[in-house]
Amino acid sequence: MKIIIVLVLFLVPVQGQDDRYRIGPGDVLDIRVYNRPQLSREAVRVEGSGMIRMPLIETEIQAGCLTEGELAKEISTRYAKYYKNLQVDVFIKEYHSRQVAIIGAVNEQSRFELQRRVRLLELLTYAKGPSPRAGQTINIVHSTTGSPCKKDNDTAASVPFTSYKLSDVLQGDPKSNPYLEAGDIITLPEADQVYVVGNVFSPITIALKEPITLTRAIAMAGGLRQDTSKDKIRVIRQEPGTTIRKEIIVDLSAIEKKRSEDLSLLPNDIIDVPASAGKSFLRSLVQGVAPGVGQLPVRVVP
Repeated sequence: MKIIIVLVLFLVPVQGQDDRYRIGPGDVLDIRVYNRPQLSREAVRVEGSGMIRMPLIETEIQAGCLTEGELAKEISTRYAKYYKNLQVDVFIKEYHSRQVAIIGAVNEQSRFELQRRVRLLELLTYAKGPSPRAGQTINIVHSTTGSPCKKDNDTAASVPFTSYKLSDVLQGDPKSNPYLEAGDIITLPEADQVYVVGNVFSPITIALKEPITLTRAIAMAGGLRQDTSKDKIRVIRQEPGTTIRKEIIVDLSAIEKKRSEDLSLLPNDIIDVPASAGKSFLRSLVQGVAPGVGQLPVRVVP
C-alpha cells in the first residue's frame, strides 16, 4: 500500500498580489479588535459558503476569497457605525481550504496544504521532482466544485483537465506553469516503454520519453553479441487499440550501411535480437547442461 503524506508549506510569500493567500472554507481565523476585547474572536471557522459572523453585526461577513488585510478592513468598515477608526487584525490560525495532491511518477507522492499561491513547478520540486519512470506530460485534474475565488477567465474554471509538456514545466515556461487551485490533483503518467531482449549484452526496458530508433535502443542495451544474426532482428509490435501483434523483420546491416531507414520504435515494441543458428544451438546446449554440472560434488585430484 502506498502511503500519502500530508505536508504543509511554510514559505515566505513571493511579493505581489497574486501570491497572497486568500481565505477559504474551513480555514480557522483569529480576529483581534484593538481595545475592544468584547468584539475579538478566536478560532472562527469559515463556513462552506465563505461567510463568518461577528458580534453586533447583524448580517454575515464574506471572508472567502479575501486576504487577511482585506477582511480586517471589511470588518472595520462594518463596525464604523459603532466605532470610528477601529483597528482590526485578522490572522489565519489553521489552513484547511487549499489542499492539493501530486501522484504518479514523482519521487515523493504527497498532499499539500498551501499557505499561499503556488505554481506547478514549485510544487513539483517539493515532490522531489519526476521519477526516472516519468513520461513526457504532466496533467492537472481540477476539482469539480472548483474554488470560489477563481475568475471566469481562469483556464481551470472552465475545463476539468489540463495537460502540459513536462519539459516546458521544468523550464519554467509561464504558459506551462500555472497557479494551482484548491482541490487540484497533479498526475505524472509513467512513460511508455519498449523492450530489448535476446542476444544483447544487457537486455533492457527503455522508457520512451523521446523518439527512439531501433539502433539506439540496441546501443542502450549494450550492443550486439558477436554471434548475432544481424539480418533478422525481430520487432514485435501490437496494433494500436487491438490485441493483434505483428512481426517486423529488420536487416540491421542494411541500416548500418545506410541502405535502409532506421526504424522508429512505438510504445510497447519488443526488439528480439536472435543469435545465429549454430551458435544459438550451442548456447542452448551449454545453458541446459551447465546447471546440472553445477550440482555435482567437487573432488580433489592429487
